[in-house]
Amino acid sequence: MSIDRHAGNLRKPTVHHAESMYGTILEWGLIPFFENLIPGYSIEELTPPRYWFDGEEDGLGPWDWKIDCVESGDIAYGKFLLGGKAAFATLPWYRELRNYRQSLPKYQPDAVQQQVLDYVDAHGAVTIREVRELLGIKKSAADALIARLQMQCRLVTGNLQRVYRGQDLHYSGWQIASFCRPEDLFEAPDFQAFLGFPGAAAPHPLTPDCSPAESLERLCAHVTALTGERDRARLLRLLG
Repeated sequence: MSIDRHAGNLRKPTVHHAESMYGTILEWGLIPFFENLIPGYSIEELTPPRYWFDGEEDGLGPWDWKIDCVESGDIAYGKFLLGGKAAFATLPWYRELRNYRQSLPKYQPDAVQQQVLDYVDAHGAVTIREVRELLGIKKSAADALIARLQMQCRLVTGNLQRVYRGQDLHYSGWQIASFCRPEDLFEAPDFQAFLGFPGAAAPHPLTPDCSPAESLERLCAHVTALTGERDRARLLRLLG
């Protein structure tokens, strides 16, 4: 499915196909995938139940539609909110999150995480299977490591491939993700072609224009404007 990059201005409930999911993300700018501590603030809650996991041949609701959003080339998707939960961000808001996160001592890569980043530098991207082979660890540990690097905004989902199984090559929503550095994905359109995207978006510089503290305040103000949430502790749980 081809996505219209000018979609937007959609209201609740908005998510009923890939186009409207893309438009919702553009409109909200920063939004978790799943229901969370801020009521109403998720793709899940903006999706009518009949579309959440429809099971039809042409898609499996937002589980499948997120592929089109990732392949638009101008949306970040990964486990970068709420301590490592799936979320979407337009690039201006991802830039703010990255600026804030990478200033924090707790989000500096350790030696093992740096091994994975070095692998990505050498190969362009990495999968969970490759992390397991590189480090000799179980899938759960590899998942946790990649989630941590996404929280650091040092890796982001680069591509999602559908997996077809059985004699009839049935697709049930299972996907294989690859992860890359956000600067490679968004600042270098040629890298999108390397990952197999159908088209390359314009470059999106990720260089911040303010201090990390200012980025945090912008993020808090944005989420408050979207949701009405003003509790500082809850905002920091979401963003920090």
